[in-house]
Amino acid sequence: MSAAASFVRRLSFWIDDVAGGLTHLGAMLRRGRRVELIEQADGGFLAAEWRKGALEPIGEPPLRLEQDRFADPISDRMRMRLARSRVDVVLAPSRFVFRTLELPRGASHFLEGVVRSQIDRLTPWSASDAAFGWSSPVDAGADRISVAVAATASMLVAPVAQALVATRVSDIRMSTRAGDEGSPVIPVFAQRSEGEDGARRLRDGLLIGLGLSGLAFALSLCVWIVGGGGYEARLAELQSQIAERRAALLNRRDSAAEQAIQALQARKRTAPSAVMTLESLAKTLPDDTHLTELRIEDGKVQIVGLSGDAPALIRLIEQSRRFARATFFAATVRNPSGGETFHIEARLEPSFAVTD
Repeated sequence: MSAAASFVRRLSFWIDDVAGGLTHLGAMLRRGRRVELIEQADGGFLAAEWRKGALEPIGEPPLRLEQDRFADPISDRMRMRLARSRVDVVLAPSRFVFRTLELPRGASHFLEGVVRSQIDRLTPWSASDAAFGWSSPVDAGADRISVAVAATASMLVAPVAQALVATRVSDIRMSTRAGDEGSPVIPVFAQRSEGEDGARRLRDGLLIGLGLSGLAFALSLCVWIVGGGGYEARLAELQSQIAERRAALLNRRDSAAEQAIQALQARKRTAPSAVMTLESLAKTLPDDTHLTELRIEDGKVQIVGLSGDAPALIRLIEQSRRFARATFFAATVRNPSGGETFHIEARLEPSFAVTD
């Protein structure tokens, strides 16, 4: 190996060590700061902070999503609490589809692979399109265990993650519960905003800095060797050009790709979810009501079916936060055999903006 190649190799190792060390030092300085955001029935997120092993309310107004950002105003105190902190988000159960999975006891060591392979069978989504998790296994008798699986579409948790990334949090963890406060917590999403990405950015920054410093030194040396009048002016001009080039390298972004991704995410957020609509109707309609037709288009849902008390359905549907402006779009007909045939139309609220 030549001396130049050996020098480059050692320099690369040194840059990796420095970037990793700085990232680890930053993580150690931030360790212990943990904020919890708890989703409320109206879609807001109450903030609390862990102190000495206890969860204490921060005393700020609930945070509210506005597309993929938190709506203003957010106080400077709240922004400081979130920045560089680990944030645990407890999402409302109405965001999720819950299923129970029974397995042989021996599968407890391979739950991740087993659940991942079953997601497309248990839910309407594939594992790559879903945010999902499972509870700790419980004894189901006869050498079997049972786990509760929670799943939802990835696009329904993405706006929360993006809003938190914009506040410069360090780690994001999301979870939900299958029932009341006593039910087990099911983790469904985790993301590090820094870590390896931070180390890579530091390494790139060191490389750019070293490269530009070397280039500046070489150019200065050339100017000094050539000599001549106007040395200081030419050196200042070169340094200005180097600074502009460095700023362009550091701030370079693929704006076209970002705009396409944002447009796709906006379309996904505004499109109603058929699965969540069915889940909400199943929770809202009484047991004596049966649907014969269901149509979802242009942000509206139309249902046709048989019920013992059709007018009462309007009130029940209006009470659900997933529907609005419920009305009959055709005459209600009483059947000779009992019950009433109804035709109801309602506007769908965005899937991630409301809860039942």
